[in-house]
Order: sequence, then C-alpha cells, then structure tokens
Amino acid sequence: MFTTRARILVAGLFVVMLAIVLSMRIYPLAAVCVMFIALLIWGYFKQGTIVLAAKHFHNKDYRGAERLLNEISRPEWLSKRRRGFYEFIYGGVCMQKKDYEEAERHYEIAAQYPLRSANDHVAALMHVANISVRNGNYDKARAYLQLAEKHRDHITAKMKDVMDRVEQELKKH
Repeated sequence: MFTTRARILVAGLFVVMLAIVLSMRIYPLAAVCVMFIALLIWGYFKQGTIVLAAKHFHNKDYRGAERLLNEISRPEWLSKRRRGFYEFIYGGVCMQKKDYEEAERHYEIAAQYPLRSANDHVAALMHVANISVRNGNYDKARAYLQLAEKHRDHITAKMKDVMDRVEQELKKH
C-alpha cells in the first residue's frame, strides 16, 4: 500500500539501517533488514499500487487512479488477483476518458482473472458487451452476455437489470 516513491524511500532507509547494523556486526538485525527490503521489492512487483489506485477510483479521482496505475511498469508481473483488479480499474478510467477501445481491451483482460466478486466479473463482461453493441459487433456482445448469464444467480439486481437491457438491445439487432 505504498506508492513507488514511498517504497523506494522506505527501502533506502532499510539499506542505511542494514549498513549500520552490519558495521556493528549485529547479524540477526541485518537479516531482518534484508527480509524487509526483499518484502518491499516483492510487494512492488506483486502488489503494486492497486489499493491506492482503487481508493482514488472509488473517490472518482480518475487522474489520480491513472497516475498510480501508470506507476506499475509491468502489470503482467502482478499477482493474479491484483492483475484482474488493475485491468478492471484501468478499464473504468478509460471509460471515463471515453477511450472505449482501450476500455474494452482492459475489461476483456479483467474478465480472464479472478475479481473480488461475481458481480465485478459480470460488470467487466457487461462493459465489453456494451462497447461491442456500441461498435456494432453483436456476435461478440452475445458471447459476452452468454458468459455473464452463468453468474446470474450470484449478482445484484442492478447488474441483472444491466444484463436485461443489453439483452433487449441485442434483440433489436
């Protein structure tokens, strides 16, 4: 739950502390410093800044969320749960910027990873279906609607309503 800058600062403090305890020959404390440095590095690659970006996204600070997501240089190295959430949030940021092509790509990737709940998974699928309808790709929209139907028993009434509206739109075409 650190920004990249904060993570570097804390790791730097542990490196300084490591140098001091090594000069004093306190090896158990040096091992603890190395462990914390390794934990910070592992967190950078596996956890990223997703939690902070989610907070910004939840507060409708889309620029802040995008800035934090852009700090992640290799999203493919994130843990599976974080990667899905990364793509889901990034898709939402792209939707707010009205970059529907990029949003569709991110939501398609998010749907391939485990998300927080079945509702979030269906939301990602429905975003792709909506964008596909908007682009006139009705076969793709039907395929994503069919994937979402598998989760109908585990989603909220609001999400069921979204599914029904997409289904009605597809019946027109």
